[in-house]
Amino acid sequence: MNALLLGYAKYFNTKYERVGPLFQGRFKAKIIENDEYLLQLSKYIHCNPLSSSSGNHTDSRNFLSTYHYSSYSDYLGTKTWPFVETELILSYFSKNNPQLSYKSFVEETKVDLETLAPFVLED
Repeated sequence: MNALLLGYAKYFNTKYERVGPLFQGRFKAKIIENDEYLLQLSKYIHCNPLSSSSGNHTDSRNFLSTYHYSSYSDYLGTKTWPFVETELILSYFSKNNPQLSYKSFVEETKVDLETLAPFVLED
């Protein structure tokens, strides 16, 4: 296995003019400093399956709420995993008014990339 992985790393590095291990570098975390960024980031994360999936989803609402690898259904209350904490995000939204719900926020408005840009893009 070692020879196979080293060989692949050499091939990949030569092809893409890189050096070092394939997964080098540190993970970069950004501090969430305000509520607007927190909410936009949550929406961005929950809408990611739409942009990364290969299919064209005509019913994106149904796709998001049934996507197995997302916590979005926990936020809608249709699935509950014990390790998903939804209280902080949901505290910003109405439980009684559907137009002011988290579901409406995620599905009926676009992600505000201007709010996210300073945090997502490299310095």
